[in-house]
Amino acid sequence: MPTQNEGLIEVKKAADRFDTSIDWLKSKHSFSFGEHSDPQNTHHGLLLVSNDDIVDANTGFQTHPHRDMEIVTWVLDGEVEHKDSQGNKGIIYPGLAQRMSAGRGIWHSEINPSKDKAVHLVQMWVHPDTESINPSYEQLDINAELAKGGLVPIASGQGHNAAISIRQKNAVLWGGRLKPGETVKMPDARFTHLYVALGAGQLEGAGELHQGDAVRLTAAGSPRFTADTLQGAEVLVWSMAA
Repeated sequence: MPTQNEGLIEVKKAADRFDTSIDWLKSKHSFSFGEHSDPQNTHHGLLLVSNDDIVDANTGFQTHPHRDMEIVTWVLDGEVEHKDSQGNKGIIYPGLAQRMSAGRGIWHSEINPSKDKAVHLVQMWVHPDTESINPSYEQLDINAELAKGGLVPIASGQGHNAAISIRQKNAVLWGGRLKPGETVKMPDARFTHLYVALGAGQLEGAGELHQGDAVRLTAAGSPRFTADTLQGAEVLVWSMAA
């Protein structure tokens, strides 16, 4: 029997997100995070965190711990330097998919190495399907795939080609750098989360969307998203079976 929320399309405007603003960081949170707490807004499907961060030059997130979380970082502009307690190091730039599986425990830092340019990134967290695994790290440049158009798997627990892996078999993160006027279908999933990271566009059933807007879909089929005819759009889309 259908549940009350099936077929639900819920728009979350950028201006309504939780906001953290300190001297080196401007961050917008899609869900409860840190000091921002709302028991009615803790997740959508398996997605627990979707933070849009602007980090000033030569600053960043100093070494801190995580446990039992799949953390995906996607840079929109600039670079982030990653270091962790497993000895992994890397520079994350636009089009480089990066995943850290915190597993039974890991410490890491994320620093903007530039002396004069802020970095703009989106970081997303989902629960793993297995707890207390060995911590691990993976990164993969998918700029060539993004250039082909459409939605490209960025992070997948389902073995997609051209994607980093995550330890969550019920979740896939898709991304698209959509040309002006380009149209894509949302994945047909129990839960889907669309985030307009850059640009603008229109989603069937939701209307006009702009940078920073998000849409939470619950068993809503595959509505079409059409990028703005002038500026195009960069989108991040989670499809989740649970």
